[in-house]
Amino acid sequence: MSEPQSDIAIARRAELQPIGAVAERLGIPPEAVIPYGRDKAKLDGAFLRSLEGRQEGKLILVTAINPTPAGEGKTTTTVGLGDGLNAIGRRAAICLREPSLGPCFGQKGGAAGGGHAQVVPMEDINLHFTGDFHAITTAHNLLAAMVDNHLHWGNALDLDPRRIVWRRVLDMNDRALRDIVQSLGGPANGLPRESGFDITVASEIMAIVCLATGPEDLRERLGRIVVGYRRDRSRVYARDLEADGAMAVLLKDAMLPNLVQTLENNPALVHGGPFANIAHGCNSVVATKAALRMADYVVTEAGFGADLGAEKFFDIKCRQAGLKPDVTVIVATVRALKMNGGVPKDALGAENLDAVRRGAANLKRHVANCIGFGVPVIVAVNHFGTDTPDEIEAVKVAAAEAGAEAVLCRHWAEGSKGILELAEKVAALADSGRARFRPAYADETSLLGKIETVVKDIYHGAAVTAEPGVLKLLGEFEADGYGHLPVCMAKTQYSFSTDPSLLGAPSGHVVHVRDVRLAAGAGFVVAICGDILTMPGLPRHPAAERIFLDEEGRVEGLF
Repeated sequence: MSEPQSDIAIARRAELQPIGAVAERLGIPPEAVIPYGRDKAKLDGAFLRSLEGRQEGKLILVTAINPTPAGEGKTTTTVGLGDGLNAIGRRAAICLREPSLGPCFGQKGGAAGGGHAQVVPMEDINLHFTGDFHAITTAHNLLAAMVDNHLHWGNALDLDPRRIVWRRVLDMNDRALRDIVQSLGGPANGLPRESGFDITVASEIMAIVCLATGPEDLRERLGRIVVGYRRDRSRVYARDLEADGAMAVLLKDAMLPNLVQTLENNPALVHGGPFANIAHGCNSVVATKAALRMADYVVTEAGFGADLGAEKFFDIKCRQAGLKPDVTVIVATVRALKMNGGVPKDALGAENLDAVRRGAANLKRHVANCIGFGVPVIVAVNHFGTDTPDEIEAVKVAAAEAGAEAVLCRHWAEGSKGILELAEKVAALADSGRARFRPAYADETSLLGKIETVVKDIYHGAAVTAEPGVLKLLGEFEADGYGHLPVCMAKTQYSFSTDPSLLGAPSGHVVHVRDVRLAAGAGFVVAICGDILTMPGLPRHPAAERIFLDEEGRVEGLF
């Protein structure tokens, strides 16, 4: 039996179509395609505006159980399902998030799918792609520079240097930059103060690009960004610094969705939005809306487990964009369920039905949570070669007990041929009209009440605790007219709790909110819980150690 090939080796064997031919499959005319080389393109803004008013297709969300080192395959399943829908004669498009360089060179790897269910060109997508994240980084740091420049030249806005909340960003894991002292070296270098860096995907500007509906909405949202507070505690906004116009210019092209293709030459829009643990973790509204107006079925993904990505997709993205999803697909693997059931990673290859059944508590909770949003659920069991028939049957039984059917999928190894059953059943569910989408909480619920709803109803926690300063900030946000905003929970992705070691389906835990941040431009309030960090660090042996150029100048080591 031959050794399985790496993702990058499989991607290189693909016979790519010219990007114009891929665009034709969605009815996109040549003049609307802005090429970025032979295999990538952006879609013209005028064309996107011409789509407004068209009937929209069915929206399918792919989410997953809590991630483990055993692997789940959410992006791989999203790509495979899109290929599968096209294979059964449905006009389908895929909407994915762009990968961040942090995980690519850190621990998680890229985010272009895997095996025979990938979007290509894989190397470009996982690295600089079309420069969107660089544009977001630059726009964010321009605003930071203008804040410091304003202080240097007299501080006419009376901005309190101790209460500046706008940090800098970098699209790389770098723990040394989490907390810094800046502007040392004398008066010519500005006013010394404490600050820090977040990773670019945690930038409010990333969320703004993903949630804005167009150029005018983009600039208006940028202007609403809170950069800090005056000595009288009143807010200073980006528009007060007259920074919003230049920032919008930097983001002009980054607002346009990127068109690529799958290994089977089906269209995929890849645009914005990773990291549902510290951000809202969804691809752009512009891309999703465009796809819905061009295709009959749109398959999109939301980051990490359904407790984070799916909840934010429903409560933030769908709420703001007026989206009504038709189906939720929850991805699970036998290996990951065994790990949730207490099996160490090096023992996952052996059959262990008891561990599958114990770990299935995690899957059952995610199924119940997603059904609670009024959207029908189906489970995709992403197949691994070590799975046994009895283990697969145990997953099917557990899913059925929670109210969902589970379907075995072999798209990693077989492409669309391995996911046809799921594609047929997802299409039937989408066409059934069963969905009655409803968010988890109402706009008028208090901010603390919204946090408590997520903690108790989604995480199955017992209570929320917070420092007095956090409760005071929530009250101030509400007094200033921001109480209607949804909340964006920032917590570990590995558990329903804030303790990453509590796998399975813990209940009765307490979630501590250590900080809250107003993202007025994005349109939500971030609640930072437990020990989660907005600037990750690299592992002991980062993936960067294994990435290199071969003798022919090709990238090796990406996964």
